Amino acid sequence: MSNALLSTAISVRQMVIQQVQSIPEELFDVQPHQFNNTIRWNVGHIAFTNEYYLSLGLPINSRLPDNYAQLFNIGTQPSDWGSIRPTKEELIENLSRQLSNFSDIPSNTFDQQMDPPIEVGPLKFETFGKVFNFATVHETMHFTTISCLLKVLQYQKV
Repeated sequence: MSNALLSTAISVRQMVIQQVQSIPEELFDVQPHQFNNTIRWNVGHIAFTNEYYLSLGLPINSRLPDNYAQLFNIGTQPSDWGSIRPTKEELIENLSRQLSNFSDIPSNTFDQQMDPPIEVGPLKFETFGKVFNFATVHETMHFTTISCLLKVLQYQKV
């Protein structure tokens, strides 16, 4: 099971990085009225939350800048940022570093019991594998949002 979880997470992250690399940075901060956030926020949120979820079961030292929690945690929004925001290149570097760290996760870690279980809203995760899987599903949801944002922005230009 751990191989399938890792394989899926790696594939999703590779698709996210490829998509983000293809988006012109001038679109990163445009927020159509139909959306709560921007492309930059969604990319940063993926990096921030992934590192958070993985830290619940792994002894990792975060290499994300300290201000990522203030910028990308649940409930944050770009309209509160001011002028401080990470560049597209910085975001891609963080996503790529996390991707390279996936292969360092010991396979026995996925069966590790979470004591106490991790609760996210109505969801409850008893093992690290379930937390890791949720992190991948969460990333996929924001990847879809980025794709939708991009389509709306491209449509508005026409």
